[in-house]
Formats: sequence, C-alpha cells, structure tokens
Amino acid sequence: MGVFQNPVFEYVRSPDQDAPAPVRHAVAVVGAGPVGLAAAIDLAQHGLPTVLLDDDSTVSVGSRSVCYAKRTLEILDRLGCGERVARRGVGWNAGRVYFQDIQVYSFTLMPEPGNRRPAFVNLQQYYLEEILLEQARATGKVDLRWKSRVVDLRQDGPGVALRIETPDGAYGIVCDWVVVCDGARSPLRQMMGLECRGEVIRDRFLIADVLMDADYPVERWFWFDPPFHPNHSALLHRQADNVWRIDLQLGWDTDPDEERRPERVVPRLRQMLGDREFELLWVGVYSFACRRMERFRHGRVLFAGDAAHQMSPFGARGTNSGIQDADNLGWKLAMVASGMAPVELLDSYSDERVAAADENLLHAARSTEFITPKSRMSRTFRDAVLLLARSYPFARRMVNSGRLSVPAVLRDSALNTADADLFAGPMTPGAPAADAPVVVNGELRWLLECLGNRFNGMYFANGMSVLPGEVAAGIASLTLDRIPVETRVVVEPGNPIELPPGVMKLEDYEDLVAQRYDAGPGTFYLLRPDQHVCARWRAFDAQRARQAVLRATCNEPGRSD
Repeated sequence: MGVFQNPVFEYVRSPDQDAPAPVRHAVAVVGAGPVGLAAAIDLAQHGLPTVLLDDDSTVSVGSRSVCYAKRTLEILDRLGCGERVARRGVGWNAGRVYFQDIQVYSFTLMPEPGNRRPAFVNLQQYYLEEILLEQARATGKVDLRWKSRVVDLRQDGPGVALRIETPDGAYGIVCDWVVVCDGARSPLRQMMGLECRGEVIRDRFLIADVLMDADYPVERWFWFDPPFHPNHSALLHRQADNVWRIDLQLGWDTDPDEERRPERVVPRLRQMLGDREFELLWVGVYSFACRRMERFRHGRVLFAGDAAHQMSPFGARGTNSGIQDADNLGWKLAMVASGMAPVELLDSYSDERVAAADENLLHAARSTEFITPKSRMSRTFRDAVLLLARSYPFARRMVNSGRLSVPAVLRDSALNTADADLFAGPMTPGAPAADAPVVVNGELRWLLECLGNRFNGMYFANGMSVLPGEVAAGIASLTLDRIPVETRVVVEPGNPIELPPGVMKLEDYEDLVAQRYDAGPGTFYLLRPDQHVCARWRAFDAQRARQAVLRATCNEPGRSD
C-alpha cells in the first residue's frame, strides 16, 4: 500500500450565491468531519435535505481519531457504510497492559459470540471520512459545500441566518435548524458567546503514524513507565495499510514545536521499536481538556461532537461519543421538522447526550488521574496496583489505562416507559439494542440490520403455532398510526406461523435473541429509531405500546412545547 495522499475537493459555486434573497433550507450542518457527515447522512435517510458546510477542501490530515467501538460500527451499519469501515479497517478485541518491562495482564473485550462487529475497528480518520463522504453523496440529499466558512450566525424567530464566506465572496442563507459539528475550538460556539466548562489537563502527548511491517498481534498495548520511555506512558495500535499509531506521554513542560521535529521524534521511536525499519508519516503533539457545554440545544442551533464536549483521548471516547450524538439527534430533528413531534423532543437530545457526556467525562477523569498521577501518593498507589494486578484479579479491575468506550444507557431518559414487569439482563429501557444473528426467508442476517431507523416493535412468538388474534390485530394497528411502528415477530427456526401482511418474521438463530432480551412467549419490546429500548412488557398490549410511542416522541396529551 502507498502512503495516503489527501484528496482536494473542488469548490463549486452554489446557486444560492446568485439568488436575489437568502435561500431557505431545512437544515445546515456545519463541519464535515465524522460527526457532521454522520448527522447529514442520518437526516437524509429520514428524508430531510441538508446543506453541509466546511471551511476546508479535504479529509483529515493525519490519522487523528482511529478507534471505533462496536456501538459506533452498528450506527454506521444503520447509515449504510459499516461494512466498508469494518472491511477497510483492522478489527480487534484484545489488549495487553505492561508496567515497566512486565506484562501485568491481558484482556478480552467481547467474549460473547454471535455479534456482527468486533469490540473495535481501527481505521485512520481520513479513510472513515472518505467512506462517509461517499455515503453522503449516495443519499442525494446532502449538498456538500467546500471552502464555505460560516462567519456570522443570527437566530431570528423561526429561522437561523448564516453568512458564509467563499472564494467567490460572501453570501447568506436561512435555515430552519443548524447542527454545529465544527470541532473543539468551535467558531460558531464562540460567535454565540457560549463556552465549554471543565478542566484543561496539564500534560502533553506525542502521537505518530508509523509505516512498518511488524508481526505484532492486532491488540491494544499500553505501557506504564516502560524502559524505553521511563516515568511516562506509551500506547501502540495497528491501523490499516501497516500504519501503526504510537502515543507517548511527554509531560506539560515540553515544547510542542520542538517535540514535533523529526530529529526529536525518530530517536524516541527508535528506543521503542529497536532496529525495526519504519517510516514516519505524521506527527502531532496535543494536550486535552475534559469539559462540556451546559446545554447542547440553544434555540434552533444544536451542538454535537467536540463542539459540545471534549474529553481525554484515553478510551477512544471522542469520535465515538460524537457519532452517538448524531445518532441520538437525527431521528428527533427529522420528526420535529416534519411536524410529527413537538420541539420539546429536541430538549431530550440535550438531556440524554449531556448525561452521556458526563459519564464519559467521569471515566476520562479517572483514566487521566491513573495514567498521569498528580502527586507522589497517587503515583505510589498506582504503581502498587500495577504490581498487584499481575497476580490478583481484584487489582486488575483497578488498573485504568483508559476505560474503553461503551455506549450510554439512557436509564433516566424522560422518553422511557418504566418496566411494569420483571426482566433480567441489560436490555432495560434506555439501553442500546443488542445484536444477534437471525434468519429471514432462509438467509442468515443480523437483528439490528432488520430494524432500520423507525420505531420498531419486537414480539416474541416462540412456542406459538398461531399468533393470537388480538396480538395480530394490535400489531397491524400500530403500523397505521401517525407515527408508524414497524413490527418484527421473533420465532424459533422452522416455525411456519402466519403473520399479518407487512410484518417481518425473524427466526432466532441459536436462540440468542431471546437470551439477550430475556424474552419468553408473548414478550414485546418497543425500540426507538436510534435502536435504543424505550419500553418492554411480558405481554403485548396495543394501547400501552401506542402510549409508549407518544411518550418517546413527547406527544403525550398535556405536554407542551
């Protein structure tokens, strides 16, 4: 494989620039990184055209974000490009932790079989962006405008006025909604006089992309105080094309410009890699913050990704949490824009993703304290934990080399309908739906790919030879509501049960769906368009299901905007 060459995308003059008055659009997304692209694709798949504005004309320079979690891959599957990301990248499930020159322990992140995606896939951000760009173009509903920098934003009643600077001069548009994904420094956030509050971490890290032919296993390797980089930490990850990501802690007092120089970087890498041949492709020095905006919705402007929250890179929480922001926002904004839900639904975006950001920030802060202890006592405690972890499992649970990204469980969401029945397992209201293999019309497929991006009911008819009449009628009636609910019926393999027209039958391959959802005959789950559970019962009741949909869309009687 050759070294990646950044494409340069052509600036194209928009017809809006020649219009006698600002043209109105449904949605503008600002920032064509992974989060902005994911948001635009999601909105397009819900039928909402989007203007996507970016002040650059290429994809990411350097690998930057590289590590995408299983939940993010499942979201990308729903957006139509997960398979391309998984095939292009390097999947992994395991890692090793070292203290000095001793392996403390190894770990496996996803021991459970029967999942479509691995725990993580490593892929350089520029490849992810290229894949997302291809998918955005394929929707036919994303108007991507390069070299288009937003220089002014004004909210005025039912719209947002944007002033956009281009190589041909400036022009204006008006949008019903604006989604801001313009990064940690977010010019739009600054234009609106908003800020992120939290802590700036006083440390610096070197990240390097290295091309080398190495026979290391595809694992995450993390060192505390290694012989090749004493009193600091180091990380090694494999990416596509035999490119390896190396992170080296430097300390706060280092000069970032000096540390980027190849004359400084290559000797550091040589100490780590020994005599192995390598080529230095890209270098960055970064510090980071753990902070967020107070709210992610401000009138008709919604913030997502690094524009809304920043956290330490330990645990791959940046891009993963940003794409999950987009996943949460897309269906809600589409429903509000189409008049199917009140604007109050967008407050739930802020509420749910602020809670998810706080969870991520808590894990990030704990990781930071363990990796970069701020006192002699903290360092003594950490080193003692690492020594004990070699022999004692209880100590391994205390080691924190970056708690790796897991999806938020929205337990406290106002959109949930609380359990009225007893269930075991993790599929509580607010949890992202678990995947499992299913058979549809004789073809082996995956549960999540059969759910799509609408409200879904999942009825378990295992052990039934005939679907009860009231259940069949109730399932059919759900699809006729103003907010349609598509229902899937889960049965054991080979069950010839007849179903109402338009209802998909899923054969539960190896009984994994019933196991993961703690489902018996008659169990019914209601899933949101972002594939989070919002309600479940041991017996199906159409009226309760309708009420749960109204609650999940803020359409309950008596609720106001």
